[in-house]
Amino acid sequence: MSQFDFDNEKLSAYLEKNIEGFEGPLSAKKFAGGQSNPTFKIDAESSSYVLRRKPTGKLLKGAHAVDREYRVLTALYDTDVPVAKTYHLCEDESIIGSMFYLMEFIDGRVLWDPALPELEAKERTAIYAEMNRVLAALHSVNLKNTNLETFGRPGDYFARQINTWTKQYRASEITRIEAMEKTIDWLSSNHPEDDGKISIVHGDYRLDNIMFDKNESKAIAVLDWELSTTGHPYADLAYQCMQYHLPHGNGIPGLAGLDYAELGIPTETEYRDMYCQRMDIDNIPNWNFYLVFGLFRLAAICQGVAKRSEDGNASSKKAGNYGALVTPLAEAALDLSTK
Repeated sequence: MSQFDFDNEKLSAYLEKNIEGFEGPLSAKKFAGGQSNPTFKIDAESSSYVLRRKPTGKLLKGAHAVDREYRVLTALYDTDVPVAKTYHLCEDESIIGSMFYLMEFIDGRVLWDPALPELEAKERTAIYAEMNRVLAALHSVNLKNTNLETFGRPGDYFARQINTWTKQYRASEITRIEAMEKTIDWLSSNHPEDDGKISIVHGDYRLDNIMFDKNESKAIAVLDWELSTTGHPYADLAYQCMQYHLPHGNGIPGLAGLDYAELGIPTETEYRDMYCQRMDIDNIPNWNFYLVFGLFRLAAICQGVAKRSEDGNASSKKAGNYGALVTPLAEAALDLSTK
């Protein structure tokens, strides 16, 4: 049995026993998107649900932490951050072959291209404003009130993250990439002193990890919380703003070179200023560092996806394509480090 197949009767019996109101039989269908934790729509007699599981096979240490996803989703459910309702975390790997959790199915739309070609200019403006609002809401969540004070390690977030993602990159490295080596050296020598800012950070906050209402520009669920932790909020903001420094097309979800005014999409400065106004801050020093860090981290993530494809335990058939993105991302990071 592969990681994409279940014993439906066994899973149904388990869920009926552990989730009030769940009623089988059930069927499972894998969602096409996603490069990390395989995600399935579960249709049962009682309702429709979403199941997220760890992949099978050899995994990088600390990766695919569906238990952390479950914890943060559960904690954020009654906040201003739109998330799906969680029902159950199963740590018994004998049920489907790995840890998994079940949450509600939300029927909305996912927009994949940050240029939003399917929308009108005023709709694009509204979508970007909504993404900005939700990000500020996330970074404003009270850690104590949501019992998330211990969700991440204390101390210098960027120093730890550079170390962590360098190790993850080394563990999945296939060939030496000179731009990646130079970027790692630059980040290690140039990260700013810890300024004490701390919030929940999503870790992969971008357009296609947000589900919107089918008819409005309202976010109804933020998706894919695998990389979430407590850390520095500017990491999330810069991660989303990386798209302004990446080309549009050829598999890279960038916005560089587009006519933002004509499209109705805010410029990088406008988007950043919008966030600053919502968070009541004047400016963001060391902005290029945060962008370089985000590009480096995304390159490391893409390398991990490519390595899982090579090892035969990737979540998507398109995983092998991600290896081609590592070098251009590293080169973009290196270029920004000199500005």
